[in-house]
Amino acid sequence: MTSTTTLAAGLPTEHRERLLRAAREVSFAAGARLFEEGGRADRFWIVRTGSVTLDLCVPGRRAAVIESLGHGELVGWAWHFPPYRWHLGAEAMTPVRAWEFDAEAVRALCAQDPAFGRAVAVWVGNVVAHRLHAARIRLLDLYGPHGSGSLL
Repeated sequence: MTSTTTLAAGLPTEHRERLLRAAREVSFAAGARLFEEGGRADRFWIVRTGSVTLDLCVPGRRAAVIESLGHGELVGWAWHFPPYRWHLGAEAMTPVRAWEFDAEAVRALCAQDPAFGRAVAVWVGNVVAHRLHAARIRLLDLYGPHGSGSLL
């Protein structure tokens, strides 16, 4: 987890509070799939308790776990960018309590208030950059020459 991927560090207080007003509380049992790679990204979550893993389909192999997310972290970013399709899969590794958001409603809030929209876009962009780096390192660890994932 990095400071830019958590809700508390990623959004200023006023924008964080506005976003949380659009949330509903949900829970997932351990082993529940939140979404599948390629599926429609119509919602997203912020973890309150528990842990969620992100995984990537690898043809001919078991899905590769890319990252584990915990308290305050954004689960799902594809809802913010057309064509709104998941690039990874997600699974609850432990019982999870989270805030769930309707993607269309949050995109509408972003369109109505440019300052809020920019803050959300910067936060989501930081999450995307972090996840891309984590995926690269993890895939190098799994499939690259020994030790290649720790070079950067």
